[in-house]
Amino acid sequence: MVMLAIVYMFNFIDRQILAILLPAIGAEFKVADSVLGLLAGTTFTIFYATLGIPIARLADRFSRRNLITIALAVWSGMTALCGVAANIVQLAFARVGVGIGEAGCSPPAHSMIADYYPPANRATAMGFYTLGISAGIMLANIAGGWISQNIGWREAFFIVGAPGLLLAILFRMTVSEPPRGMSEERSDSGRQPPLREVLRFLMGRRSFLHLSVAAGLTSLTGYSVITWFPSFMVRSFDMDIASVGLRLGLILGFVGGFGFFFGGYLSDYFGRKSQKFAMQFIAASVLLTALFYVAVFLAPTPSWCLAFYLVPAAISNFYLAPVLAQVQSLVSLRMRATASALMLFVINIIGFGVGPPLTGWLSDVLASTFAHESMRFSLLAVCTTMLVWAAWHYHAGAKFVEMDLARARDAD
Repeated sequence: MVMLAIVYMFNFIDRQILAILLPAIGAEFKVADSVLGLLAGTTFTIFYATLGIPIARLADRFSRRNLITIALAVWSGMTALCGVAANIVQLAFARVGVGIGEAGCSPPAHSMIADYYPPANRATAMGFYTLGISAGIMLANIAGGWISQNIGWREAFFIVGAPGLLLAILFRMTVSEPPRGMSEERSDSGRQPPLREVLRFLMGRRSFLHLSVAAGLTSLTGYSVITWFPSFMVRSFDMDIASVGLRLGLILGFVGGFGFFFGGYLSDYFGRKSQKFAMQFIAASVLLTALFYVAVFLAPTPSWCLAFYLVPAAISNFYLAPVLAQVQSLVSLRMRATASALMLFVINIIGFGVGPPLTGWLSDVLASTFAHESMRFSLLAVCTTMLVWAAWHYHAGAKFVEMDLARARDAD
């Protein structure tokens, strides 16, 4: 479990290192926010989300540990290659390679965790796994900001990419493949349902449909914020990128990590009463996040901005571990990696694929009115609108979750 979390940490270091480097990349290649948004989100996400599905099909059939090992080596190598890009197009192609490699991480990892931990503890376990997100974002911001300012943005890609190749060897040597169904003492028939059967199974679960849209919209705000928050702080408060990276990295690492883990723990706690109540708790936390984002993006000083940001940095992450755990509990044993990939497809296409480009485009549109403050109001509009929408879907999905969980073994 610790190794899976470390691998996920490297996953997010390599994914998010670009965000803190965007000011330097934009200055060198002289491109607009809309182009940088496509670079940060769409070029990565199209391949990451799409290839996650066929890779998950392999994970439901073959060794999940070996797939993660190969994926880690691929995305680490492609991250290092980002540092030799001579123009924005070459950098985009290297990011495509990162996305292809990272597609092989989470679906098999989620399936392994479901076999390690029973439903009563599964959201907490997913919360521990998702600590890799906050740790990775923290290191990407702190290291990336310092390296970019003091050495160069190209060197940042080399420094964070190369260690992943060594980690791939260590992961292969130390992690064991768990028997499918081990945590629940469920019998694995060995039959992998066709993809169309998995899709039909999930389309019949209304809780899954609502959770997918809700998680996608919540992810949209999350990716928009972590991608553009450094640029917002530089433009609106004239902060240097190393200072932004340090402060933002510490907040996202420690406070964000608390949110990922505590969200999973609270979901398991409330789930002992009812899974419906656990989902309603997530809906309430999302609405509270939207309220605090108003204070964050209207703050008059960087100190107040970061102080207000402590709350959404924690509670905006409450949703992820419970959603991922519910997906594993909603399906049969040989559907788990595929179901995870389908959920991640929706989360990342809506979140990473739409969020950063939409926010960058809106910033360009608002520039004629708000000048250097356009990113402030772009983030404010995107976060408040999308989170209210997401909260409604969490509330709606809660009505069906208990019934759908009772039908999870229909295809075992």
